[in-house]
Amino acid sequence: MKNILVTGGGGFIGSNLVAELIKRGTHNIVVCDEFGVGDKWRNLSKHPAHEIILPRELFDWLDLHHTNIEMVYHLGSLSSTTENRIDMILQNNFALSLNLWRWCNKNEVRFVYISAAATYGNGANGFDDNMDLAYLQKLTPLSGYGWSKHLFDTHVARVVATGEVPLPQWVGFKLFNAYGPNEYHKEAQSSVISQIASHAIEHSSIKLFRSYNSKYADGGQLRDMAYVKDIVKVLLWCLDNPQVSGLFNLGSGKPSTFNEMAKAIFSALGYDARILYIDMPPELVKKYQYFTEAKLDRLRAAGYTDSFTSLQDGIKDYVQNYLLKEDPYL
Repeated sequence: MKNILVTGGGGFIGSNLVAELIKRGTHNIVVCDEFGVGDKWRNLSKHPAHEIILPRELFDWLDLHHTNIEMVYHLGSLSSTTENRIDMILQNNFALSLNLWRWCNKNEVRFVYISAAATYGNGANGFDDNMDLAYLQKLTPLSGYGWSKHLFDTHVARVVATGEVPLPQWVGFKLFNAYGPNEYHKEAQSSVISQIASHAIEHSSIKLFRSYNSKYADGGQLRDMAYVKDIVKVLLWCLDNPQVSGLFNLGSGKPSTFNEMAKAIFSALGYDARILYIDMPPELVKKYQYFTEAKLDRLRAAGYTDSFTSLQDGIKDYVQNYLLKEDPYL
């Protein structure tokens, strides 16, 4: 069997993807990731990968197996939007992605990577997955993380525009907020749904940030929240449709308020809603996004037809079948 490599395969989205790929049984699934000293390893404890390699071994492994690789899913990155060590962000999110892109080009291996909605900044220029360089140059990310992802998107757009891409398939996804099982190791960087659901389970209440924008009531801030199982379905669709290439938004396509998220959590728990509004940390006030919405027109035009899980159904599944279980792992 051919190999599929998943960088970041031990992480949140990566482990969910690995689980489904292993279930298919059509390829050898190879994970490239670091697990450190915590419980991140439990994300893969039920899903025995064919191989697990460390990032420092990545390109040696690729060169050794270059004739037998079907697809590279590049999901690994430094994803903290508050990280301020910019050189480290660039090394992890831009340089590594660029080297993988070039390797896949050279060896004609299919390549799927994850970008981010953080590339859109405050959304003043819309949330359009447009690869036109003039449009991309208008975007102003608000964090080093968003900037690093934007740099790679722009590089891809530039070389695609000049026809310098012998890749049999390439797909980039501007990922909006995601939630679901196996995000627990992310701790403070886990989804807002994970964090407020945990608080509701422990304290029967939820704390939300007050709004500092007169257009939005407290708890009325809007986020496009996608259930991880839907994200994995889209990633698998890429594998099944090698004729599809492009840069696409990836989210639910329907923004929800934080109040709606909180109420869905209380409903899943069978509790009466109890929401408390708290001050936002000063360092976040100027960087805060009040609205995100994944425009899915290009993804639909490319042929993706499956529906996305509603917020209420996704939260119900997440809370009742994972967060409330003694073993919450997928």
